[in-house]
Amino acid sequence: MGLFCLFWIPLAYFFRRTVAVGSAGGSAWALVFGSVLVAVQFFVGPLVDPGYFGFYRWLSSFVDVVSAPVLVPLVLYLLFVEMGLVSAKTDYASFALLWLVPLSAFRAAQWLSPPSPVMLVIVPMLWASLALGIPAMVGVAKKHRCWYVIAPAAMCIAALPFAAATSWWAFFSHRTAIGFLFLAISVFPSLVSSAIPLFLMVMGRRPEAAESVLPEEDLEDGEFEDDAGEGAEPEMRAEEPGYEFGEDEEFGEEGWEAETETHAEERGGEFEEDWETDREKP
Repeated sequence: MGLFCLFWIPLAYFFRRTVAVGSAGGSAWALVFGSVLVAVQFFVGPLVDPGYFGFYRWLSSFVDVVSAPVLVPLVLYLLFVEMGLVSAKTDYASFALLWLVPLSAFRAAQWLSPPSPVMLVIVPMLWASLALGIPAMVGVAKKHRCWYVIAPAAMCIAALPFAAATSWWAFFSHRTAIGFLFLAISVFPSLVSSAIPLFLMVMGRRPEAAESVLPEEDLEDGEFEDDAGEGAEPEMRAEEPGYEFGEDEEFGEEGWEAETETHAEERGGEFEEDWETDREKP
């Protein structure tokens, strides 16, 4: 169980980098500040008195154990982007998972005596589910900018940290059925967001680029998004004045006729007569 707590987050990070396309990996600042926060927690201790089995135990799980360790990187990610320390293309899920690597190593050593499956197995699963599920819901809200999609996505983002803390509290309080219920609720968005790119990779299709938490900046002058694909590039470039086709680019008979007419006008019609004669030959 100690090895699971130690390696689950790094494995989740490498899996995320496998399926995340078109985004930068987690910044090295995540490892640095994650390590600093672990050192602060070691000397300061828990921020909330855990109590026994009531509300204070749940609040302790939210602040010190499950939810806040994943929510803090999101706030600092936005701050680092504004300060220019992190690129806006950095994937938040990768950033949060890298942030959690030092914490998972620290908790694996701290919780090993006495070993508990709730601390060494359930907590790393909840960390990974929040780090993957919240950015997935942000991506859904950005992709479908309509109220009937944004509203459920926002409610899911707000509910995931509370569901994760409730799952840990239920397991700790020996309410196993409630614990598994809220564990399934917490893990479901991350499973879906990870299964879809993995399925596309298995089927031979390229998954979509990972969504950034920040809104996309307007394209600069002269930049455009190529939705037609690579095959449409020669046709689009052919419409530009002064463009000449390369040897490896093909175009149809209409393109040859347009090219012929252009040269015929420049040469006074001589080239057009020669071209028509050559086309009549078998």
